[in-house]
This record gives sequence, C-alpha cells and structure tokens, in this order.
Amino acid sequence: MATITIPKKLTKGEELVVIPRKDYEEFLRLRKVIPLVKLTPSQKRDLEQSRKEFSRGEYITLKQLENELGIASKKAR
Repeated sequence: MATITIPKKLTKGEELVVIPRKDYEEFLRLRKVIPLVKLTPSQKRDLEQSRKEFSRGEYITLKQLENELGIASKKAR
C-alpha cells in the first residue's frame, strides 16, 4: 500500500497521511468489527515495560521458545 506523508509545515503542525480510498474503507470496516480494548493502568504499565524490553533487544524468538519448551517446529513436522 502506498502512503504519502504530508509535511507538518503544510498542515499547521498536524501530520497527515494519504492512503487509497479502498484501504481507508477497509480500515473503517475493520474498525467496526474489531472492538477497541481499554487497558487497565496495570496493563498499560506492563505494555510500556514490554516495549522498553523489546527496544533493548530483551526477547526470544519463537524458534528459541519452541526449543526451550521442547516443541518441534511446524516446519520440521
């Protein structure tokens, strides 16, 4: 999907993104189907902590997790 970002200078500080109408209509359709989840303060803190850990590279891959749990990869089956 091609996107165009319009400079903030032209939009008085707002950043606008231009996308094809078809993609926008699909977004609107999905927005009605997928409910917006309200996070509790505890969940917000946990999410922020997870994002920080991820940005520092503190995570394991799915392959590492499967190996640690002794689960054969789907590709290997």
